[in-house]
Amino acid sequence: MQRIWEDHRYSIIAAGLALVALMLSAYVVPEEEQVVIVRTGEPVGTINTPDGNMGAGLHWRWPFVDKVVRIEKRLLDLEMNDEEVLSNDQQRLLVNAYARFRITDPVRMVERAGSTEGVRTALEPILNSVLRQELGRRTFQAMLTAERGSALQNVRANLDRQAQQYGAEVVDVQITRTDLPEAPLQSAFTRMESDRQREARTIRAQGGRDARIIRAEADAEAARIYADAFGKDANFYDFYRAMQSYDATFAAENGDAASSIILSPDNEYLQQFRGRR
Repeated sequence: MQRIWEDHRYSIIAAGLALVALMLSAYVVPEEEQVVIVRTGEPVGTINTPDGNMGAGLHWRWPFVDKVVRIEKRLLDLEMNDEEVLSNDQQRLLVNAYARFRITDPVRMVERAGSTEGVRTALEPILNSVLRQELGRRTFQAMLTAERGSALQNVRANLDRQAQQYGAEVVDVQITRTDLPEAPLQSAFTRMESDRQREARTIRAQGGRDARIIRAEADAEAARIYADAFGKDANFYDFYRAMQSYDATFAAENGDAASSIILSPDNEYLQQFRGRR
């Protein structure tokens, strides 16, 4: 062994140095990553980017000169938790939201933010500010309706414009929670309940007014029909009115069936019942 080292010492050292250089020069880029090569602080190349010519796989660099910056190609999350937002109706809301974005210009991202964490750090206050501005234009109840979708579209568009300067594209913004703080929650429920009760009283009053109008119109129409019938056949009108009176007086469902009414056979009230006029 000593003899081999003495005879091939320089060859072994050269082979070792070559192996180390090979290990430092080679690197693998998976499909879910894109890479920016930085040399002396400046981006000099990209690998596996959407508009690049070099795809994923085994690649080479100058050791100790080139720096490999790995960037996620998949969607990234940006979260906002339990932030207080003042709505247009002066309600303090606790809002949880998140945004999804991807890096579309890795060179610009490296130049402006340095890394994906730098992008998150830059976009978090922007998401907070844009949400506050957009929700501040709307009431709490509006955020529980379809208007919420329009607000989120505006938030996504505004956030995307800011994200482009960091080489990112915002693809989605969603609100996972929009609640009142615990302290004023009960008072808000009480106020909403009072509003609903007042609305119900108004609807009942309108319904009662409409019912009285309809009843009065129906009575007037009935009186007109009775008057027309009396004018055509007075005897039939007297007979019909008498039958209605008998039904209201003698029908069991209209009173106590056990009670009795005693009248004289010659009583005028019973003349239609006896077939007399």
